[in-house]
Amino acid sequence: MPKRKMVQRKRPAPKPTKAAAASATNGAGKRPAAIGVRLRHARMVRGMTLKELADEADCSESMLSKIENDKAAPSFSTLHRIATALGTNISELYAAPNVGDRIVSHAGERPLLVTDNLRTGKGIELERLIPYSREHLLQGNIHCIAPGGGSEAIVHAGEEIGYVLEGEIELVIDGKKHRAEAGASFHFRSELPHSYRNVGAKTARVLWISTPPTF
Repeated sequence: MPKRKMVQRKRPAPKPTKAAAASATNGAGKRPAAIGVRLRHARMVRGMTLKELADEADCSESMLSKIENDKAAPSFSTLHRIATALGTNISELYAAPNVGDRIVSHAGERPLLVTDNLRTGKGIELERLIPYSREHLLQGNIHCIAPGGGSEAIVHAGEEIGYVLEGEIELVIDGKKHRAEAGASFHFRSELPHSYRNVGAKTARVLWISTPPTF
């Protein structure tokens, strides 16, 4: 009787976890950074308990624990509050090593920050134009916002300017709504409560410059 050949089947690759949506990539745009580990390290360096940081950042202790263990994806506003409570900013938490001296960043080489917006359920992607460094006075990103997606209102020191590359967004500055389509520019003081959302039918891309670095 002829022997049967054994066929080894490959197991399907595991699906990415939900927490992977809130990750930054390195300069090559491939390897995600473990934001949970960095947050936990920053909290421990400051000698704060989980509850103390949660109270300071206006976030539940259980949610913060999930974020630190990369089991939940924080919104930009939540991440901003946590970073502020830790005495740092999002840029520093996601900073890639040895990129501070780079003058030219080519397409596909720039770091990406992707997060889930818990309010709208839509993701926002930031393509970082200026690698993070304590010496930089400017922060530049290209905001890519899915249709219907947007940010929660935040307030911080500084000034911001933007130029809509594609699509159409609605800015809410100090409670007032402003429409900005492709080709439109805008600027405002960061001390005013500000947020935005994509009101168009396609992904919006916005060149966004601010000082001092916040995200």
